[in-house]
Amino acid sequence: MALPLRNARIRLPQGQIFWREVGQGEAIVFLHGSWEDSSQWLPLLERLSAECHCFAPDLLGFGESEQPNVHYSIGLEVACLAEHLEALKLRRVYLVGHSLGGWIAASYALKYLDRVEGLVLLAPEGVQVKGLGGRWRQARLLKLFVVGWGLRSLYALRKIVRFRSVERLLQQRQQLRTFPTACKLLFQRRQAEIRSEQLQEQLQWLKLPVLVLQGEHDPSDVKRLNQAYVELAPYAELQQLPSSNLLGTQPDAVAQAIRAFVGRKAKG
Repeated sequence: MALPLRNARIRLPQGQIFWREVGQGEAIVFLHGSWEDSSQWLPLLERLSAECHCFAPDLLGFGESEQPNVHYSIGLEVACLAEHLEALKLRRVYLVGHSLGGWIAASYALKYLDRVEGLVLLAPEGVQVKGLGGRWRQARLLKLFVVGWGLRSLYALRKIVRFRSVERLLQQRQQLRTFPTACKLLFQRRQAEIRSEQLQEQLQWLKLPVLVLQGEHDPSDVKRLNQAYVELAPYAELQQLPSSNLLGTQPDAVAQAIRAFVGRKAKG
C-alpha cells in the first residue's frame, strides 16, 4: 500500500521552507536543480518511499518556499538546509542533489561531514572546469537580452549567439523569469564570490561515499563536471545509466541506483 505524500512548511531564520515528505526508513533528502523545484523528485519519491524516508524541500527562494529579499549564496542555502534538518531532528542523512542542488549538497557535506551518510549527485555544479567558463558568459548575455531588454532583442541576439530558433530563446526567457533566485545565484553575483564558493579545492576532504550518476548521452559539459567530482572526491564513483535526462526518462534506473547505494550500509 502506497504511503501518503505529505506537504509541510516551517519557519526558519532564513525564511519559510516548503517540503514534500513520504516514506519510512533511511532518511534521504533530495535537493532540486537550478531551474526546478521539489516536484522534479516526485517520480523518485514514489519509487523509494516503501523503504526510505524521503524529504524534498524547495530551496530558499524557489517553488513554494519563501523568496526573501536577501543576498543569495550557496552559503545561505547550506545554512538554511542545516537549520531545516536540525528542526526535523535528522542527525544523519543521505543527500541526493541535481545541478545546483548537487553543489549545495556537496557544500553541506563538506561543512557537516559527520551528518551525511553519503551523496548521490546528478550533473552537479560547483566546480571550475577548464573550457566551460564560456557557457556562463553566454548565459549572462542571454539573461541580459531576454530579461533586461525584452522580446525585440531576441532577434538581435540570434545574430550574435548561435541558437537554433527564437522559440528556444522564448523558452529560456520564461525559464529565467520563473526562477529569479537561480539567476541571482548563478549570474548576478561577483565572480570572486562565486569562485570562493566553488569546490574544486575542497573536494579532497569529502571523505564519504559519493555516487555520481551519468546518462550515456548526457552533454559533454555535464560529463566533464561529473568527471571532475569523481577525480577530486576520494571516495567518489561514476555509474553510467542508459539514455540522458535521467530524471525525466529513467526514474526506475535512478531509483534502483539510489536504493543500491543506500543498501550498502546495511550490507557493510
